[in-house]
Amino acid sequence: MRHVQSLNDNLVVFPDSPGGVWAHRQVDAGAPQMVPHASGRPWLVGSWAPEDLVVADAGPVRVAVYGPESITPNRLSELVSPMRGLPDLDRLARRLPGSAHVMASAHGQVRVQGTVTGTRCVFTACLGDVPVASDRADVLAGIVGAEPDEDLLAAGVTYGMLFTPLSERSWWRGVRQVAADSCLLLPGNGPARTARWWHPPEPNVPLARGAARVRESLREAVALRQPRRGRLSADLSGGMDSTSLCFLAAEHRPELLTFRWIGGSAINDDPLYAAQAARSLEHAEHLTMLESDAPPVFSPPYWLPDTEAPRAATRGMNAIRTGIRLLVENGSTRHLAGHGADELFTGSAAYLYTLFRRRPVTALRQLRAHRALSRWPLASSLAGLLRGEDLGAWWRRCADDLRRPAPLRPAPALGWGERLPATPWATGDAVRTTRTLFYDVADQVAPLAPDRGQHEALTALRSAGPVLRLVCREYAAEGLRLELPYLDDRVVEAVLSIRPHERYTPWQYKPVLAAAMRGLVPDVILDRTTKGDCEESVDRALQQHVPDLLELFAGSLLARRGLIDVAGMRTTLLTPPRTGDVWSAQLEATLGAELWLREIAVRPTAALAGSTRGGARHLHRVTEPEETP
Repeated sequence: MRHVQSLNDNLVVFPDSPGGVWAHRQVDAGAPQMVPHASGRPWLVGSWAPEDLVVADAGPVRVAVYGPESITPNRLSELVSPMRGLPDLDRLARRLPGSAHVMASAHGQVRVQGTVTGTRCVFTACLGDVPVASDRADVLAGIVGAEPDEDLLAAGVTYGMLFTPLSERSWWRGVRQVAADSCLLLPGNGPARTARWWHPPEPNVPLARGAARVRESLREAVALRQPRRGRLSADLSGGMDSTSLCFLAAEHRPELLTFRWIGGSAINDDPLYAAQAARSLEHAEHLTMLESDAPPVFSPPYWLPDTEAPRAATRGMNAIRTGIRLLVENGSTRHLAGHGADELFTGSAAYLYTLFRRRPVTALRQLRAHRALSRWPLASSLAGLLRGEDLGAWWRRCADDLRRPAPLRPAPALGWGERLPATPWATGDAVRTTRTLFYDVADQVAPLAPDRGQHEALTALRSAGPVLRLVCREYAAEGLRLELPYLDDRVVEAVLSIRPHERYTPWQYKPVLAAAMRGLVPDVILDRTTKGDCEESVDRALQQHVPDLLELFAGSLLARRGLIDVAGMRTTLLTPPRTGDVWSAQLEATLGAELWLREIAVRPTAALAGSTRGGARHLHRVTEPEETP
C-alpha cells in the first residue's frame, strides 16, 4: 500500500548532506515553500502560512520556530544571536512561550523538537538510508510506504486508553515518534538519534508563590493567540477552565466572541455558571447553540478529515463540527479551549505514595479525606500506600489483568495509573498481542519523574497531548485554529513546579487554577465544587444510535484483521455493562481505529502531491560527495 497525505500545512525536514538533497529529490511534493540550510541544501519543505514559520540566523546557526505567531522575527533574532551550536538550543527552547516546533541547523547537524505534552510531535523515518523528519506521521508513511502498526491497533481496541510510552508510539511501522521530552538529531551522515532535553521541574514551590507564576504564564499564552486576521473566540462552558481563558482573552479583546451549548442533561449545572460568567463579560458577543440543534453523540456520518492517526475522541465530533461552522460564519479564525486543564490541574491520589515517605502525617490526613470522598476501603488504601511496586511491575499487572473483570468496589488510585479490563469485543488474538506489548514495555519503561504524583501528572498530559493534537486537526479541517493554552510548555512547567499535595488537595477543586485566577474571574466560578456531568445524555444518545454503530461495524476492517469480535460488540452495545465512562471511552477508541483504517483504504495511494520516484524498495544511500545520486 502506498498512502500519502498532502504536504499542505505540514513540514518535512531534511538533513544537511548530499543524502538529504537526494532524499528531497525523491519526494516530488509540489510544496510551494522551502527554507534551505546555510549551505543552500533543502532543509524545511512544505506549505505554511507566512506567520507560522519564523527563521533567524547567527553565523552558521539557523533556527526556525514553526507555530502560529509564536514569536516575532526580532525576538527570535535576539534569542538566536548568542548561539554557536545545537546544544545552545536548550536555553532558547526553555524561553519560548506558546506552542511550536523548534528546529536548528548548524555545522551540518540538524535538531528538531516538539512540545513537552505532545501537542506538537516529531516523527522520523528513513528514505533508503537517509533519515528525514516531519510533524506528521502519515506524511512520512506515504514517503516510505509504511503500513499500520497491527500491534498498536490491537492495544487500541483492547485497552482503549494508551499511556506513555505507547501513547508516543507511531501508528505506522517504519515511522518512529520522538518522545515529548526529547529532540531528534539528524547528522550529516549516519542514522538519526534522539536525546532527552527536557526534565520536569522539582515540585517544591508553595501554592501561593506558584499560582502567581501560573497566572503570568497563562496571561502570556493567551496574549500570543491574538489573531492578525478575523476574530478571537473562546468556549464559555461555565467550567473553571474555559471561563478563565475567556477572562484572560477579554483583557486584550473585550469584544471577544464566546460560544456555549444550551440544554442537555438536567444534572449538568454548567449552563448556570456560564450565564453568570457571560453577564460579567459585558463587552463580549455570546453565541449559543441548542444541543438539540446539533447531531447527538455517536450519530452518523462517521468519518475522519485525514489519516494522521486514529481518533480517541470520536463520539461528539459531528456536534463539534456544527459549532465550529457557526464560529467561522461569525468571523472567528482562532478559538480558545480549556482542553488539557483537567490533566494539568487535577490528578489521582498517587502523589500520596511519595508524600507518605517524606511527610507521613500530612499524607495520612489527606488519605483520610480521599477515602471519605471516594469510599475507598481502609485495608486496600493502606496496602496501596505501602506497596513498593515499580513501574515495570505495574505494566505487568496491567497485562495480567486484561481478562479480569472491573472491580465492583472503587479501588484506591495510589498506583502508577488506571488499570482497565480488556474491551468485551477484543478477540483472543488482540488480547494476547496487547499482553505481549505491555510486557515489552515493562522491560524497558522508566518513570517520567522521581515523584509518583509528578509521574502521574506527566503521564496524563503526555497521553492527552497526542489525542488533542488530532482534535486540533478536526478544527483545522473546518477552517478554524484551535488553541490550547493550558498545554503550553511554560504553563505546564509553572504548574508542575508546585507541591503535589497542594496541587491535588482533596479539600478544594483545582486549587492552583483558582488561586491563579482569583481577582480576575468571578469567585462564584472559582469556588465551584462541581463539574458538569453529561454522561446521562451520552448514554441516552448511544442507545439511540446502536443500530447505526452495528451497521458500521458489520463490514469492520478491524474484524477482518482479527482484532474485534463483532458479535461480542453487538452483545455489549445491546446490553451495556455498568462501567460508565471507561466503557464509553473504549468504544470511542475502537470507533476511531475503524474509521482510520477505512480512511486509509479510500484515500489515493499516490505519493505526496505527485510520486516518489523509484519506490521505497529501490532507494539507496548516497555516499558520494556530489549532490546527485
